[in-house]
Amino acid sequence: MLPWRLPLQIDWIHFTPLSSLAGGVLIGLAAAWLFLAEGRILGAAGIFAGLVNPKPSQWPWRLAVVAGLVAAGPLAALLFGAARPAIGASAPILIAAGLAVGAGARLANGCTSGHGVCGLARLSPRSAVATLTFMTTGFVTVFLLRHVFG
Repeated sequence: MLPWRLPLQIDWIHFTPLSSLAGGVLIGLAAAWLFLAEGRILGAAGIFAGLVNPKPSQWPWRLAVVAGLVAAGPLAALLFGAARPAIGASAPILIAAGLAVGAGARLANGCTSGHGVCGLARLSPRSAVATLTFMTTGFVTVFLLRHVFG
């Protein structure tokens, strides 16, 4: 017998294809808009990193992107009554995970939004490898934590 088990049913509460599609379309439109208007790639890690010591001409658009990221969740909850996500991890685990994601994004020269959305749209081989690495690592991590060690 294998030490893990696969779920036999789908958790329909978390199956939200229409809102997921809408979110994907909005991310795609935002990425296209930023690229066409500013000639910039919508990579959240690079945008946040650029806020540390930005050039004066880059401050407004970087701040607008970060403000949009921060405001999007509460705005969606207000407009659509979105359910609050349940976070099943402690603060130290969340901080460690955030630091690991930041280190990985730095190591990969970009994050999932930069490589996965914008890089793949530009048919970048480097972004394809980075995105496959992100996704594979995420799948393996979830599998191990939920089905082997969980």
